[in-house]
This record gives sequence, C-alpha cells and structure tokens, in this order.
Amino acid sequence: MGKVVVITNLTVDGVMQAPGRPDEDTRGGFRHGGWAVPFGAMMEAGEAFANLGAFLFGRRTYEDFYAVWPNRSDNPFTEVLTNVPKYVASSTLKEPLPWRNSALLAGDAMQAISRLKAEQEKDFVVFGSGVLVQSLMEANLVDDYVLLVHPMILGSGRRLFQDGGPFAALTLRQARTTDKGVVIAVYSPGNP
Repeated sequence: MGKVVVITNLTVDGVMQAPGRPDEDTRGGFRHGGWAVPFGAMMEAGEAFANLGAFLFGRRTYEDFYAVWPNRSDNPFTEVLTNVPKYVASSTLKEPLPWRNSALLAGDAMQAISRLKAEQEKDFVVFGSGVLVQSLMEANLVDDYVLLVHPMILGSGRRLFQDGGPFAALTLRQARTTDKGVVIAVYSPGNP
C-alpha cells in the first residue's frame, strides 16, 4: 500500500502561504511571498522522495506549479514533475488537464485517494495544497508529514494547522537541522 506524504515549508508560527515567490499567493493581502527561497531547504528533503510514485495536488497548487515548472528547463525537478503521475483534487477543473501525466480525481477526492493508496505500492507526495492536506487530515489519510520549519515568524498568512482542525497525535521519526537553521522533521500519526 502506498503512503500519503505531506511535504510542506512552514514558518515557526505555522504559515505555509507562498514560500516560493512574491507573487505566488497574495490572498488576504499577504506580502511575504518567497520567504523560503533563501533557505533552500526543499533540496535537503530528498529522502522524502525515495519511494515517489505520484503527486497529489489541490487545484490552486496544481495551476501554480503548471504555470512555473514546465518552463524551467534548467532544473532537474522539472522532469520529475512532468513525468511522474499527478492527481488533482478539484471540483472546478475539467479534463483533459494541460500538464502531461495529470488526471482529476473522480468523484469524492478522499475516497479516490483511499482507493489509489490501496492500489499503489509507491508514495503519493503532496506539496503545499493546504486545503487538500486539511481534507486528507480529516479523512485520516496522511501517513507522514515532512515539515520544513523555517526560523522566522511572519505573523500573518495561511496556516497548515488551522484552529478547529482535527486532533492528531504525532510521533517524531526523524529530525535534523540544515546549515541555515531549517528544522526538517518527519512525523507519523500515532502516539509515541
């Protein structure tokens, strides 16, 4: 059975909004876009991709990645993103999706993901996609959280773990700190 692995850049105060670019996500007047770039931590989370079989995206993150990554021919991650299957949770997008190897999750997204997990041996990786991750948490479908916690407090922005979200006890499986002070922590649901 495949696992759902959430890989997310966060600040110490839990903000996940717009880590990659100033114009990535300005909802709510967010002015701190691109905050994670100087740290380069995603490049140091490579072991989280060891059993990669597919990506899971929410609509917003899928559209953002599609607008950026196919145009970056100088980056080896572009080839991975293009060639690995991508499943998209959306009630507004229609097939065919524009990015090669992309498919909409048919029907109830959580049921579709549960079926896919049972059918595939490799992992499903989720980047960003906060609303999707929150739905996956509520459905108890997240197997691992790879949290890249950056040494900053933004004080505003969309957070991964929102007030009123589901309770989850987590077990720390691995932790290390990068040279720039980013803590890469791998958690699995369940009590220690």
